[in-house]
Amino acid sequence: MIPDRWFVLSVRSPSEQLNNELAEGLIALGGASVEEDLDLLTSYYLPPDDPAAFARAAQEHLERLVDRRLEVVWRWEAHTDWAEAWRRGLKPRRVGRIVVTPSWAEPEPGPDELVIVVDPEMAFGTGEHATTRGALRLLQEALRPGDRVLDIGTGSGILAIAAAELGSGPVLAVEADGDAIENARDNLRRNGVDTRVTLEHAFVDREFLERRGPGAYDLILGNILSGVLRPLLPAFHDALAAGGRLVIGGILEEEADDMIEAAEAAGFELRTEDLEDEWWGALCVRTATARPSA
Repeated sequence: MIPDRWFVLSVRSPSEQLNNELAEGLIALGGASVEEDLDLLTSYYLPPDDPAAFARAAQEHLERLVDRRLEVVWRWEAHTDWAEAWRRGLKPRRVGRIVVTPSWAEPEPGPDELVIVVDPEMAFGTGEHATTRGALRLLQEALRPGDRVLDIGTGSGILAIAAAELGSGPVLAVEADGDAIENARDNLRRNGVDTRVTLEHAFVDREFLERRGPGAYDLILGNILSGVLRPLLPAFHDALAAGGRLVIGGILEEEADDMIEAAEAAGFELRTEDLEDEWWGALCVRTATARPSA
């Protein structure tokens, strides 16, 4: 549901060199895009239950990112005003041979580039966040023509759309959030892939994967959080065909070693790592068996 007003959070950047890191930090807190006005970075959020507490937690998060004291302020803004600011904040992004653009922009793609049109509303996945860009880079390496693909936590649908446009076989995109489902459905239609991507409103757990049967997929995409992905790694292994590939993202750099160890224990071999700012992702390949537990 779209609210009547939005919670607006602004941070003053002490240095232009920190703008990108602060923008990523604002998006990681749940903002869909960031508007930059000289040294002031602003993002828009669904109304929190306790605005002052959210602002304090945001300030602490941002200060940890840059190891500086920061000036953070917040205000309310009517939805009609937010919508225009949100549009100003989003612009086309090039990620490998993919150009991600909102519908109101006019990118100029090169001859070998694919254009994906994504209007995210408040769903995650615009190309504005480092984890999305990392997952798109890894997807372009991982995908093989005709792959059966599972996209977990599809958000705006961006990874599912990219997989279909890059030549995959059938794609199942799963999302637990009802509002995000509607946004993903709109984006699938907008890109003309709604007949190739099946959208399902569900929560992916071990039982969900077991119902699909062993070896049901050639490629699984999981750009979520380490706490969600890690316990599912053995089930991912079972759900993938021999030689199947797993793309994971949404993981902090400091969590990478633990995730690699867990993936190897579940029967995956690390193939490629992706790191942008503090966000880590990986392409892993399914091996024959999981590593025996000690």
